[in-house]
Amino acid sequence: MMGTKVRSFSPLPHHISLEDLVPQDNFYRRLQARLDLSFVRDLVGPLYARGGRPSVDPVVFFKLQLVMFFEDLRSERQLMRIVSDRLSLRWYLGYDLFEALPDHSSLTRIRERYGLLVFRRFFERIVEECIEAGLVWGEELFFDATKVEVEANASMESRIPRFAAEAHLGGLFGDEGADEIADEIEVGDETSEPYAAADLDALPAASDRVLGAENEGRGDWISKDGKPDRTIVRGGYRRKSDYEVSPTDPDASLMQHKRGASRMGYHAHYVVDGGKARVILNVLVTPADVTENQPMLDLLFRTAFRWRARVRRVTGDSTYGTKEIIAAVEKASIRAYLSMADFESRSPYYGSSRFVYDAEQDLYNCLQGEPLRLYTHSYTERLSRYRADPESCNACPLKPECTPGDSGRVLMRSFDEELLERVRAYRGTAPYEKALRKRKVWVEPMFAEAKEWHGMRRFRLRRLWRVNAEAMVIATGQNIKRLLTFRGRGPRKLAQAQALRPPAPTPSANSRLLRGSHRRRSTPLLPRFSTGWVILRSSAKWNSTKFAYTAF
Repeated sequence: MMGTKVRSFSPLPHHISLEDLVPQDNFYRRLQARLDLSFVRDLVGPLYARGGRPSVDPVVFFKLQLVMFFEDLRSERQLMRIVSDRLSLRWYLGYDLFEALPDHSSLTRIRERYGLLVFRRFFERIVEECIEAGLVWGEELFFDATKVEVEANASMESRIPRFAAEAHLGGLFGDEGADEIADEIEVGDETSEPYAAADLDALPAASDRVLGAENEGRGDWISKDGKPDRTIVRGGYRRKSDYEVSPTDPDASLMQHKRGASRMGYHAHYVVDGGKARVILNVLVTPADVTENQPMLDLLFRTAFRWRARVRRVTGDSTYGTKEIIAAVEKASIRAYLSMADFESRSPYYGSSRFVYDAEQDLYNCLQGEPLRLYTHSYTERLSRYRADPESCNACPLKPECTPGDSGRVLMRSFDEELLERVRAYRGTAPYEKALRKRKVWVEPMFAEAKEWHGMRRFRLRRLWRVNAEAMVIATGQNIKRLLTFRGRGPRKLAQAQALRPPAPTPSANSRLLRGSHRRRSTPLLPRFSTGWVILRSSAKWNSTKFAYTAF
């Protein structure tokens, strides 16, 4: 006989709880057991008042961000609908069956309250967890970037002239609105007082306006959250985004799509560790008109300084193989496994490799033995120009293959030519070829994973700092996946793990709370500073600590 199911629901017994309804092998049970997010309360504590109505728990907010990552959701409204319908998600957030969930609009307000700095500290704390678990190697870094579109509402048809947007906002809000579109940063007139004689050895504080103004002028990409300086013009070239702006997302810029069409979007930059876990060590989002190699040096030195890593080699494609980047990397005693463009093969004339440089006389000798002598320097381009005698050059039988001009063959030599020759010598060696092959399977799949499974094909938020926060959450989720997979191996570098672990507070005369941090700094700094020394034994006084050097 065919059965018929009658829809009848009775109230749940009071003795039933979510602990009984959620399976023991559920993914979010594993995530809850492996990852403790209670540290976020210390990160956002200064952003809340001491009294008033209790807010949404910051731990719940960041758990919701992770749920959005793992479930590949595109909006807070959709997120809260899924959470209200899933028992496992309610259990992970700590909300009972009959307990009201936060409203989706509260998540947007909380994100605005926190800002990008909190998301970056949240990302860095997860990286610290990966380092303590032994997942970070630190000796090899891979750099790459990918194009990310914005939502469809920031379409090509929404573009207007930039001067019209500035004039419109200037008429509505005065100079404040125009400055927001023009991305102008003004430095206050107030300056800090000079240091006293007794404070000469003290480190500068974050409130030092002179130091802040000086650092602001250096144009660090990370401190400016990927914001470009549009007042800089190279060679008279002006970007199209300097003239046009989308009022929907003023920070997005034009980028060329693979199929030939133009889109509005951004560049997402990743710095990936060379260890087996492929942990992401740094993330930055810039407008699409910022080339991939421009923030590379800031990302490299920030990563090495922040994680106290002894970087020995960096790997990237030919986009990163510029003279400035290669010279800076090699001067830092880091091997630059960066592909360099071979311009000689594209030219029908003899390249500079056909000429022999004489370092003693500072000249080049051509194939016929004629010298090309130094005649000028270009300090802006960091080049030296060498030219042959026009009469000897015009009478040479190899002139049709050497130069089309009649004023003599000209060669240009970089001020850092020795470093460039060193990098050219890497080409063809086994470590160089292995690094380039490794890059294809190390960093490029990270972008494919983020785009296919975690919504990085299109940013759902607008404005530069918000898409940076969105990219931080995606990179954090990718690192958490590796933390759950590889955890249990133990730290490979004990000293590096101890350097990142917050020290136990000890009563001392000079212990003080660091600005912008919840950790206390005490006297024994030496045992937790170096990443190449393993601590064997430590006594009560740090002077008697025993160390042993190991070659990692």
